Amino acid sequence: MKKRNVLIIGAGRSTVSLVEYMLDVSEKENLIITVGDIEINELCKTAENHKNGRAIVLDVFNDEQRSKEIQNSDLVISMIPARFHQYVAVDCVKFKKHMVTPSYVSNEMKELSVAAIAAGIVIMNEVGVDPGIDHMSAKKVIDNILDEGGKMLSFESFTGGLVAPGYDDNIWKYKFTWNPRNVVLAGQGGAAKFIQEGKYKYIPYHKVFRRTEVIDIPGYGKFEAYANRDSLAYRNVYELEGIPTIYRGTFRRIGYSRAWNIFVDLGLTDDGYVMENTENMTYRDFINSFLPYHPYNSVEIKLRHYLKIDQDDIVWEKLVCLGLFSKDKFVNLKKATPAQVLEKILSERWALKSNDHDMIVMYHRFGYELNGVKKQTISYMVTHGKDSMNTAMARTVGLPAAITGIKILNGEISTPGIHVPINKEVYEPVLKELEKHDIEFIETTSIVKAPNPDVLV
Repeated sequence: MKKRNVLIIGAGRSTVSLVEYMLDVSEKENLIITVGDIEINELCKTAENHKNGRAIVLDVFNDEQRSKEIQNSDLVISMIPARFHQYVAVDCVKFKKHMVTPSYVSNEMKELSVAAIAAGIVIMNEVGVDPGIDHMSAKKVIDNILDEGGKMLSFESFTGGLVAPGYDDNIWKYKFTWNPRNVVLAGQGGAAKFIQEGKYKYIPYHKVFRRTEVIDIPGYGKFEAYANRDSLAYRNVYELEGIPTIYRGTFRRIGYSRAWNIFVDLGLTDDGYVMENTENMTYRDFINSFLPYHPYNSVEIKLRHYLKIDQDDIVWEKLVCLGLFSKDKFVNLKKATPAQVLEKILSERWALKSNDHDMIVMYHRFGYELNGVKKQTISYMVTHGKDSMNTAMARTVGLPAAITGIKILNGEISTPGIHVPINKEVYEPVLKELEKHDIEFIETTSIVKAPNPDVLV
């Protein structure tokens, strides 16, 4: 039987579990796995050392090379930055090759819908963790409720990439488990928008981290959640037009958001302008740049007075532990934005150690009416990483993409076009396979008592 060729473009941290899974099933599925990146790294070497694997230097901007490799493939899994997927997708349509990516569907990708259908190929987007597992796990419960004749009243969803208990050894209880830049810029780009009991609600960026909700997850304790930018768009994604309440948020450990809001108040998360002389700045100089001038007060005193932080406040301790007031550490970045400098400072303190374990926490809350009775279903999932390379983040991004790719190759997912994983054809087999890898949801359902009619929303 002729071998089937799978081309994986991009060999970053989130690709580890994807490559390992594909190599593990390559014999059974009759696959040759090609891993292409701009340079050969350790993950590429892992593929190269497997009898069914190969590694290549692949420049996605080299039209001739990219087209040749895609033409020789049966499936392409694109793990490069989202803004570059379009180069791959156009070739996949041209050569009639299936494609999978964990990234959000761009407007440019949507424009390929008719061409993808005509080519008879599946281009599956948003099949990672968030987006991805969140779509599949939520839509599974929603469809079950609707199939039973229920009426959806509310949908709330929260996800967090965090450090596992026992490894959260800094006062922030946080380390970077994914792209630090995305963490620094979280919440920007407009007000957070959602709807609650039929009332539209908005939280401007400078208030997002002060409007949090606390949720208790069995066995893991309490988490706080801040609002994601646009929850309203998910009414269409999940076919919930007219639902009175829909809200999506991000998990952090209790106390993180209040401290993070200090950075927002100071302007340290701004990525819209370049600062002068950043290459020669100390961390202390950087912080002082955002404080009022005073002829003799120290940077510490000015900051505490400016933002009204008591010296015995735990928020102050969180700032001090980051080395923000160091006279010896230099930014060493030319023409950097405030956000870029903050990212560098935090990356030094919040990097995962080699033996650290991370975790992904996902939580959905569904409110609905069934046979005249109002009910609530809670569905949650917690999964752990193995170390700083085999992370929960890499597993929950890479495994859904890998599993979906195999299902497409085998014809189990076959509807052509540009898709996200919200149909039973996709989510049922993928979620079932994920359970074998300790990515499994626990569900509980209860009857909801009538609310107080005098409470305003």
